[in-house]
Amino acid sequence: MPLDPLAAEIAAAMSAAFPDLGGAVTDAAEARRVLAAARAPEPDPVPVGRVEDRMTDGGLPVRVYRPEGAGGPRPVVVFFHGGGFVLCGLDTHDRLCRVLARGADAVVVSVDYRLAPEHRFPAAVDDAFAAVRWAAAHAAAFGGDPARLAVAGDSAGGCLAAVTALRARDEGGPDLAFQLLVYPVTDAARDTPTYTEYATGGFLTSAHMRWYWEQYLADPADGDHPHASPLRAADLSGLPPAFVLTAEVDPLRDEGEAYAARLARAGVRVGSRRMAGAFHGFVSLDHVLPVAAEAQRAVVAALREGLAAR
Repeated sequence: MPLDPLAAEIAAAMSAAFPDLGGAVTDAAEARRVLAAARAPEPDPVPVGRVEDRMTDGGLPVRVYRPEGAGGPRPVVVFFHGGGFVLCGLDTHDRLCRVLARGADAVVVSVDYRLAPEHRFPAAVDDAFAAVRWAAAHAAAFGGDPARLAVAGDSAGGCLAAVTALRARDEGGPDLAFQLLVYPVTDAARDTPTYTEYATGGFLTSAHMRWYWEQYLADPADGDHPHASPLRAADLSGLPPAFVLTAEVDPLRDEGEAYAARLARAGVRVGSRRMAGAFHGFVSLDHVLPVAAEAQRAVVAALREGLAAR
C-alpha cells in the first residue's frame, strides 16, 4: 500500500524542508541549523500538569512532564527522542512526551542525550542508561513510582530504549516494567527489503540512514555491537514486555518488526502494530494526520497496560 494521500502530501512538504543529508548538507551543525529554520509553527500544546527542566546528578539535561491531577505515585516513562543520533532534542519531541504523560497518566522524563558526531557511540547509550538509573533513584522526588518504570523512544530513541533494556537486564537493573519502541532503529546493516522498497518517498530515506550511521559510529565495525544494533544481541530473553509500532512506508519497518519477532521468540510478551499508509516520523502529527492520532491511541493503551499497578 502506498502512502495515504494526506500522508503523502505532508511527507512531501516535510521532505522539501528537510536538510539534504549526505548530499548538499554534510555537516551535522549545518543540518541542525536547516532543521531549526524549517520548523513549522507548533500547534497548541497538549495540556499536562507541570513541565520542569532538570539536571541529573551527572549533569545530563532532562525535561520532566507530570500529568494533571492529584493522586499517588505515577508510573515513570524515560523517553529518548529520535533524530538519527544526530538531530532533534527536547523541544522537537515535546508534543509526543505530553501525549504520553497525559494519555498514560505517567511522569515522562525526556532525556537530552549527547549527539553525534561530536559524541559518537557509545556516548548516547551511556547517557540513556545513566538517565534511567537516575530516574529510578529519584522517582519519588517528582511523584513517580520506581516500581513502574518504562523506557520509550522513537527511531534512534527507540534503539536507545531497546539497548537500555538490555543493559538494565545485564548490568544490575533498574528493573523495567515495559519498553515502548516506535519505528525503532535496531540494526546498522541497512540491508532489509524495506531499505530498497522505501529508499525514497516516505520522508526518511535510505540515504539519510547511511549518513546518520556514518555520524554515529567512529568505526563501522561498532555497528556489530548489540548496544548499537540490538537486533544482533545474542539473547533477548528476560527483557521487559514491549510494544513495537512501525510505519508501513519506512526503510526501518523490517528491522523494527524483526526485533518484535525476536522478542516474541525469546519468550518476551510483545505487542506490535504496523500503521498502514504512514511514513517514518508521523506519530507527533496528530493535529493534521488522523493515522497519527490512531497510533497515539495505540501506544498510550500499550503503556497503560504495561504500567498498570504490579
